[in-house]
Amino acid sequence: MRALVVDHTAPAHLALAEVPDPVPNPGESLVRVSAVSLNYGEVKGATDPQVPAGTVVGWDAVGEVVRAAADGTGPAVGAKVVTVGEQGWAELRAVRTARLGIVPDGADLGAVSTIPVAALTALHVLRRMGQVLGKRVLITGASGGVGRYAVQLAARAGAEVVAISRNPAHADELRSLGAHEVRTDPASVDRPVYGVLDNVGGRQMVDAFAAVQAEGVLISVGRSAEAEAVFPAEAFTPTDGRHDRAIRTFFLFGDPTTDFSADLTWLATQVALGSLDPGISWRGSWTRYDEASSALLEARLHGKAVLELD
Repeated sequence: MRALVVDHTAPAHLALAEVPDPVPNPGESLVRVSAVSLNYGEVKGATDPQVPAGTVVGWDAVGEVVRAAADGTGPAVGAKVVTVGEQGWAELRAVRTARLGIVPDGADLGAVSTIPVAALTALHVLRRMGQVLGKRVLITGASGGVGRYAVQLAARAGAEVVAISRNPAHADELRSLGAHEVRTDPASVDRPVYGVLDNVGGRQMVDAFAAVQAEGVLISVGRSAEAEAVFPAEAFTPTDGRHDRAIRTFFLFGDPTTDFSADLTWLATQVALGSLDPGISWRGSWTRYDEASSALLEARLHGKAVLELD
């Protein structure tokens, strides 16, 4: 089969190549992939010289089951599914049935391919915040993949959403997705927030934490700024009564036993219904992977990039 593999001699550190077909374990379905979406982490990771050449990368993929799991779990042959895992940018993917969801008939498969990492991360981070109904939630990197889904899901949960995007041109779109307030810098937020979903790190993370109220939480999910977050000493010795504030980290694959199937199915349904907007800003053949990955790494792409297999 063909797959996108790491190639450190290529400008995008990726290349299309022939690789062996995957052999599913008993608890895995074999899926013929029709579309994939890109995330900053995997594209950036491919540029790491320590990643061996020839490694198949990619977390998000959507397609059709061509061989059901031998242990009887998961959907039958012919089912359209959205999947999350590793080695997904290939014509065939072997994926655990706990990491695939059912896609409704007639859904735009390219749009659904944007769900796995971005929407699952947003959903699970918001759940970790607890009840957000009526509370202020701040989201940095709000115009990115995770950020867009987080704005929409937080608004649906009844939160007062404060969206941070460096580009003021995205303000109207973010408001249309449910943001109550849009700012270019968390340092300008003038009222405390209960929770923060931080996609950026660096100075934005420091300024976002400064806005957190007593017993609130900041959850760090990304470091797109590629800079250290240097906190002043007073950030942890407040004199204004804001105590018990927490900073937590999040990694979607932290618990390998997590079953994502129900969440993936629900999210796929919401995208198919038009209740969640995936925010696709680049879409094309997977033979144009270099264009999409370069746009993502150079911060010229906001939202999601989708590659369609042909």
